[in-house]
Amino acid sequence: MPPRMPTSTLRFISAVALLLAGALRAQSPNVLSVVPPEKVTVKFGSTAEVKLSVQLRPGYHCNSNMPADEYLIPLKLTWNPGALEAVEVVYPKAQMENYKFSDKPVSVFLGDFEILTRFKVAANAAPGLGAVTAKLRYQACTDRMCLTPKTVDVTLPIAIVK
Repeated sequence: MPPRMPTSTLRFISAVALLLAGALRAQSPNVLSVVPPEKVTVKFGSTAEVKLSVQLRPGYHCNSNMPADEYLIPLKLTWNPGALEAVEVVYPKAQMENYKFSDKPVSVFLGDFEILTRFKVAANAAPGLGAVTAKLRYQACTDRMCLTPKTVDVTLPIAIVK
């Protein structure tokens, strides 16, 4: 019979295993995905509205764009300068959820939702095909843990016409 490990050693090994398991879960694949937007055609002098469809896996939430506590990481869509200029980004109405880690309800997004952006054609835009890019930053959480904040790249194909 092999020698028996001391209880303190077994506890240490168990603690390390739990930490490693938590770290692996925290580095899990994206739980939020963005449906690639379809090409938008815009005339000079006009505006366009684009809906960005976001899907969050069941069991997860992400903080809204206006979380109640300043230490919470908000969901934020930031468009880069390009042929289209973002005039306004409209987020969906957040849901107020109760979680054990907070004494007050938390402002979150759940499931599938859409973010609307209103664009205008930039003054220096050239006619033709192109793309406008953005970054969607978020932190996904469950009722027990939060994953590392992530940023998803978004590309919106565009056509500028006269």
